[in-house]
Amino acid sequence: MNASELARVIESVGKDRGIKREIIISALEQAVLMAAQKKYGQHAILEAHYNNDTGEIDLYLFKKVVDSDDDMLEESEEIKLEEARKLDEGAVIGDELGVKVEGPGFGRIDAQTAKQVIFQKVRDAEREVIYNEYIHRKGEIITGIARRVERGNLVIDLGKTDALLPRSEIIPNEQFKPGDRVQAYLSEVAMSTRGPQLYLSRTSPKYLMKLFEIEVPEMRDGIIEMKNCAREPGARSKLSVVSKDRDVDPVGACVGMKGVRVQNVIQELRGEKIDIIPWSDNPVMYVRSALAPAEISSVRVDERTKTMEIMVEDNQLSLAIGRKGQNVRLAAQLTGWRLDIISKTKLQKRTSDAIFNLQHIEGVNETLAQAMYQAGYINVRQVAEATIEALQKVPTFDTLEAATLLKAKAQGVVEKAGEILAGPVQAATESAGTFSASPGGDAKTQAEARLREMMKQADSAGSSTPDKS
Repeated sequence: MNASELARVIESVGKDRGIKREIIISALEQAVLMAAQKKYGQHAILEAHYNNDTGEIDLYLFKKVVDSDDDMLEESEEIKLEEARKLDEGAVIGDELGVKVEGPGFGRIDAQTAKQVIFQKVRDAEREVIYNEYIHRKGEIITGIARRVERGNLVIDLGKTDALLPRSEIIPNEQFKPGDRVQAYLSEVAMSTRGPQLYLSRTSPKYLMKLFEIEVPEMRDGIIEMKNCAREPGARSKLSVVSKDRDVDPVGACVGMKGVRVQNVIQELRGEKIDIIPWSDNPVMYVRSALAPAEISSVRVDERTKTMEIMVEDNQLSLAIGRKGQNVRLAAQLTGWRLDIISKTKLQKRTSDAIFNLQHIEGVNETLAQAMYQAGYINVRQVAEATIEALQKVPTFDTLEAATLLKAKAQGVVEKAGEILAGPVQAATESAGTFSASPGGDAKTQAEARLREMMKQADSAGSSTPDKS
């Protein structure tokens, strides 16, 4: 390859593959060095530099200046003083002089080694370019073409590289075939032994949030903020929004004129139902909105356990709970509170049972039992196991002496009656007329755990399998 051809290759590869010219030149220099090292031996001191003027790779072999006979001279490592002074008049014995190697004449094996080095360098540079491009796009929505299925996961062609849409990140009952356009959320970009690995998701709540950012200009402008999102992909989602401008209705802006904005999102999510509610810094108001369209009769808040006991009329119970507990489960994930839904009939019975149970403590009448129940105690055992400080928060027992005496009397009852007075169970028990939902363990958390595991498996598979690219 002559000088002009080499220069054209450098420019062409850099332009076509988006690789910096310096990286390609470095790869060529390293390739020449490796080939020369094989020819001249491992002890030879060599340097290779790209000459911008000639467009060639100049190879220099460094030799030590010696005063020695021809038969004792090590030509690959030493140069006689008179020869050295022809190249550098100031050369003296002991100097190291770089001698340009004219036409090194590498063999076929050396050329093949150089070729492999160049390919590896270019491939590494390409991987770095792709990684740097997509790491900045993490958290964005990207579009590609479905190509094939590998182990149940969909491979998406993004043009410069492929991305993986795991089976677990595809909306239930959603089917793609080769050639289909696929839009998804770029959830993870990781560099592995096989190069950059891109993971997509269509089930993440963040995908839903990004879709609304695209559809709602007020959200892109920062007028409307999306606070939280809870999602059961393909079925139903709840999201809360707040406006920074009093004149802008956040819910109305997200719904759009005649519902056009939310319908565009629903269409992309294959008909998934979406509830948009106003966010509030008042937890009770927030939960009430999150449980809509069910009507809430009363709410009992326990700040210690971040639990709300929500009473609804009997005819509102199924609506508040939702199909298979979906409504209350999403509301709990959205608000971050544990929600115990109980019907009015069930609550009345539980209240009367608790008050009856607490009256077994000596000196506790119905009024005191009601006060203790309002403080969160539903049976004698709970009173016996409570701390003195906690009991002091109950009206009438606010002094140290009164709280200590109450605890002692409750302990005496438990010692005599045992489990008989364990009393009614907490509202967390699911039975007729009750239902509970916790904010943890949602689909998003599980999906992210599955994604992390898949990344580990892909990386370990790459380290044990030779790279064929």
